[in-house]
Amino acid sequence: MASTAVTPRSSAGNKSLDLARKVLDIEAEAILALKDRIDGRFLAAIELILASSGRIVVSGIGKSGHIARKIASTLASTGTPAYFVHAGEAGHGDLGMIRPEDIFICISYSGESSELLTIVPLVKRHGAKIIAVTGQQDSTLAREADVHLDARVAQEACSLNLAPTASTTAALALGDALAVALLDARGFSEADFARSHPGGSLGRRLLTHVSDVMRRGKDVPTVSIDARVTEAILEISRKRLGMTAVLDPSGVVVGIFTDGDLRRAVEKVPDLKAAPMSSVMSPRPHTIRPEALAVEAVELMERYKINQVLVIDGEGKLVGALNMHDLFRARVV
Repeated sequence: MASTAVTPRSSAGNKSLDLARKVLDIEAEAILALKDRIDGRFLAAIELILASSGRIVVSGIGKSGHIARKIASTLASTGTPAYFVHAGEAGHGDLGMIRPEDIFICISYSGESSELLTIVPLVKRHGAKIIAVTGQQDSTLAREADVHLDARVAQEACSLNLAPTASTTAALALGDALAVALLDARGFSEADFARSHPGGSLGRRLLTHVSDVMRRGKDVPTVSIDARVTEAILEISRKRLGMTAVLDPSGVVVGIFTDGDLRRAVEKVPDLKAAPMSSVMSPRPHTIRPEALAVEAVELMERYKINQVLVIDGEGKLVGALNMHDLFRARVV
């Protein structure tokens, strides 16, 4: 059912829309302002993390704590081992998780969060390095950190200029920038990403190979190049793939005969029953290797507007076949 736009019927409704747009403008400007602060300090943070043999510990309190948790999750899923520690819990035993080789990232817009200031000396005593993300360059956290990342904003998006809104958005964007820069520096690949997301649709798309979903052996329709059309029709009907591979005596694929080829042959070939495969098949069919990703088979079918593809080995011999329904069942489409 198509969605229907709702038009505000009051000045209050118009005011709400104007305010919402203003919020988005303020937060967008806050993010764009960060671009000029991606400088040597950002590079120093990258180098500090890359040089570490430990993990990244991200911490914060309140709204900054929620941002810290998300940044830790993004780092961990993009090749930089990281976890979140609640600043309020860190002083009650959780600091035992921090090792000298770790990097401690603390997030506080004021740079004066008492919970973080309490644990910073203890983190330093452990020997771990500190990266502070604050909105105040002269704050205590900024001064105590090995690297300070400036996440200040001109104003909060809250009409009272009090609730953390633009500032948390800026901190989150800065964390994403850090994670992506590290991803690139580590040469983190799609396959690496999929290995950390095996349960999701992305993992299936990136890790499923043609060999995992193709039909094999007796489930693959085949006829010889000397076969007659009637034999090919029976094979297509038995195997229910809408086609049959055409093979030479050594098992090498020389063609394909599909439902579409049959319809065209009915119009053009006088004595269809006696016609050999060589006269009605489509030669040089599109093929794929079993080690290819299943998404490559999807791309091949969509590009050439075909519903089936034959799977061959390095010598051109048939090893399998699949159609779009097989890819749907494997949930890679």
